[in-house]
Amino acid sequence: MRNAYLTSHFPLFSIILFSLSFSVYSERLIVSYLENIGLYTGMIEFFSERGIHLTLLFVLWLFFFMLFAALKLIANTVNELSLLFFSKDEEGADLKKVRAGTWIYLAGGVISLAASLDILALLGVFSLTSFIYFIYFIYKVSASISFSAIISLVFFHLFFWFAFGVAVIYAVVKLYNSLIASLPV
Repeated sequence: MRNAYLTSHFPLFSIILFSLSFSVYSERLIVSYLENIGLYTGMIEFFSERGIHLTLLFVLWLFFFMLFAALKLIANTVNELSLLFFSKDEEGADLKKVRAGTWIYLAGGVISLAASLDILALLGVFSLTSFIYFIYFIYKVSASISFSAIISLVFFHLFFWFAFGVAVIYAVVKLYNSLIASLPV
């Protein structure tokens, strides 16, 4: 007999691993930038090098942890909404089938630690992991969905993530432009 909750902690571990990978890369980038502009030597007079690195790593890890946790919450909501709209399953069996896909993100999180020195490799690992999980999701729910519903489900996901990405980019550009416009130059 297998416990249904055996893999329930995998999403947390995946978020921790991906957050650590992105924070390690960002910490190295920020320390390099601080050295280039000359602030790092002044900071060393007040704090130890190890203290600066660990504090910066923790703050960045916390930021990325919150970002990935929010993305996971959004992704779960979109997955369940798509099943509500397009699946014939009323018992939740599709959700139980999809839960085993947490192994994919856990493996991606472990691989991301090795890729934490290069941002393109890190983004590639995250993107590939998400794509493989999406294919796994479609494969697992395809038994209870018609072909037209599968196509609709795929377009629903693509449209949502495209719209979400455009909205985030628009908000960042708008904020950047208002910040630049407010500078007394």
